Amino acid sequence: MSRANAVRAVLAFAVLAASLYFALTKPARLGLDLRGGTQIVLETQDSPAAKADRESTDRAREVLHRRVDALGVAEASITRSGDRRLIVELPDVRDPARAAAALGRTAQLTAHPVRTDDGRPGTGERAVPDEHGRPIMIGPAALTGDGIGSAGASYDPANLGGWTVDIAFRGGGGGIWQRLTAKAACAAGDERRIAIVLDGKVISSPQVTDRVACGTGIAGGSTQITGSFGADEAEDLAALVQGGSLPVPVKMIEQRVVGPTLGDAAIEASARAAVIGVLLTGLFIVAVYRFVGLLATVALAGYALISYAALVAVGATLTLPGLAGFVLAVGMAIDANVLAFERAREERAAAPARGPRAALSTGFARAWSAIADSAATTLLAGGLLFFLASGPVKGFGVTLTIGVLASLVSAMLLSRVLTDLALARLPRLGRSAAGGLAASGRIRRWLDRREPDLMRRRRLWLGLSALAVVLAATGIFSRGLDYGVEFTGGRFVEYSTNRPVDIDTARSAVAGAGFPRAIVQTSGDDEISVRTSDLGNAEEKRIHDALADKGGGAVKQRDELIGPSLGNELRTKALIALGVALAVQLAYLTIRFRWTFGAGAVLAMFHDVLIVTGVFAWLGKPIDGVFLAALLTVIGYSVNDSVVVFDRVRELWGARPGARFAEVANLGALQTVPRTVNTGMGAVFILAALAVLGGDSLTDFAIALLVGIGVGTYSSVFTATPLAIVFERFAKAPPPRPKTASRPAHRAPGDSGAVV
Repeated sequence: MSRANAVRAVLAFAVLAASLYFALTKPARLGLDLRGGTQIVLETQDSPAAKADRESTDRAREVLHRRVDALGVAEASITRSGDRRLIVELPDVRDPARAAAALGRTAQLTAHPVRTDDGRPGTGERAVPDEHGRPIMIGPAALTGDGIGSAGASYDPANLGGWTVDIAFRGGGGGIWQRLTAKAACAAGDERRIAIVLDGKVISSPQVTDRVACGTGIAGGSTQITGSFGADEAEDLAALVQGGSLPVPVKMIEQRVVGPTLGDAAIEASARAAVIGVLLTGLFIVAVYRFVGLLATVALAGYALISYAALVAVGATLTLPGLAGFVLAVGMAIDANVLAFERAREERAAAPARGPRAALSTGFARAWSAIADSAATTLLAGGLLFFLASGPVKGFGVTLTIGVLASLVSAMLLSRVLTDLALARLPRLGRSAAGGLAASGRIRRWLDRREPDLMRRRRLWLGLSALAVVLAATGIFSRGLDYGVEFTGGRFVEYSTNRPVDIDTARSAVAGAGFPRAIVQTSGDDEISVRTSDLGNAEEKRIHDALADKGGGAVKQRDELIGPSLGNELRTKALIALGVALAVQLAYLTIRFRWTFGAGAVLAMFHDVLIVTGVFAWLGKPIDGVFLAALLTVIGYSVNDSVVVFDRVRELWGARPGARFAEVANLGALQTVPRTVNTGMGAVFILAALAVLGGDSLTDFAIALLVGIGVGTYSSVFTATPLAIVFERFAKAPPPRPKTASRPAHRAPGDSGAVV
């Protein structure tokens, strides 16, 4: 074994060992769309006393943390996004009304002396209703939240209401409370009362008992608030008191609630689709590339281990679109292997005496340029998703990035080590047809035999592309785009009923609940979704009860609330993401290739984006965050195909600087067709499994990618390449220089021919 191969083998073992360690020792962090729970996005607001900025938002985050801890929510998290937003994740909490009420209140708790209402209020005094609605006069606040240490709810049988809130003071709070109660104990009537006020509302105004002597007060550093509290009310009040007051008000701009059964079903469906898709892809690769294809399929298991280990190692959250991102990255791993195997076949066809190990080594070396550029363009799309998207789609960007990097390790390290070791041990098998590298595939042999001049009809191909764009644009402008609540604002709620409810009955029930304009849809036998622009928690309960009455009971599976300002912002971010993607891809391709190649690839990419969007417009499917993830992935796939074609064109043109560019471009397109077809077929198996088995949201995701990959495969040859030929007429740059041949390396033992 050569030194380079030995280093690769050691590195492969180290990567697998480290991945196995992380996979066995650290659990995956599931997003709320997979484990169930509530996500609330809060935005801090300016107040007369403080400005909402990064510092005040961080202080609000600390207060909210104390409140969530007091509520007893396990594994809750609160993170700041930007300067004014807080993302609160509450696993297993499926009562958004209670969670939002507890989190959003400013929670300014104060204690006030009660005055006699003689019609002449003094300085700082004001009339307010007490907890029973009767007016009382309260004086200035004697005790604020700064003097309160902790609070807890407890059941007191001696209290008629049953539940009380026990408060422990801190600092000088105990002394202030003692002086306040000592003075009240000397009075009679209302002035013997003390008003406990939360956010300007009296929640309790008990009298100091006769057991407290005048001038003595209640000592001991604690007190008890009684009232007509239920268990939940007492716990929430205790959490608010212990958390303290928010430095600035907060406003809820987004809310998502997912039931646990929906997350379990999504995991099961995605896992089943992944197993079936990868199995079919593996069988296809084995059928095409025989023995080396089998080894590449084995390396895919290493990809799964590495990608999962990387996910848990960095502490990333696995979301529903993220599952699709991992499955989709399998296609990237297959693509790298296909490029290397096709190159190796070319090497053996050009020099039949060359051994399979040498040919495969050259294949991996010469395929690296296209593989690296393809990975870079996909990573650009993943990076844009991470920085410009939010929620589950942001998670898709993370897992797509991890998946692409893991696919590079799987293909360029694990697969290469496995194939080299196997061919070294089984040289006869490697030289035979069963080895997979002895002969070109059927598509390559047919193209070599026929040598079609595809670029001679480039005007026809460009005309067909233009016609497809016109049809897509017609659908977009005539039928419009069905934006989801993420981009329009509003509320989307999905229910599961105990017995089937037809669509007319469901719409009638929702209309009867007071929402005749709500969009009601059914999916399957027992799933009903309701979407409307203005729906509070009380109104949502009316809809739930109406559908439960018609369906023999109903369970809320998903609940998404997006404020209108956030919807406009997300829609703007989506457009910015697409625009930036086009600009960044053009800049990258111009630097790596030529401006003519970059312009052809970007226009072809724009052609693909328009067609996928047009198909969704004609089908009436929603344009939401998952669709945005699919669209940016289509951009990556489209550029991948164009990069592979132009990489080969650049290589051929450098070797034939005097040839007509149209002839070189035609030859480059023909030589990359086998790779494009084989890679596309591998991705189609996976996406078809997701479309059939992946559930509603993943089905739309898979459909978008199936259309995008089909159109992208076409456009890389019949749109991007003809456009590059047209643009080269105006280019002034000379053809690329031919690559200098590298000196022969040490011959592999038992092999024939030099390793290039």
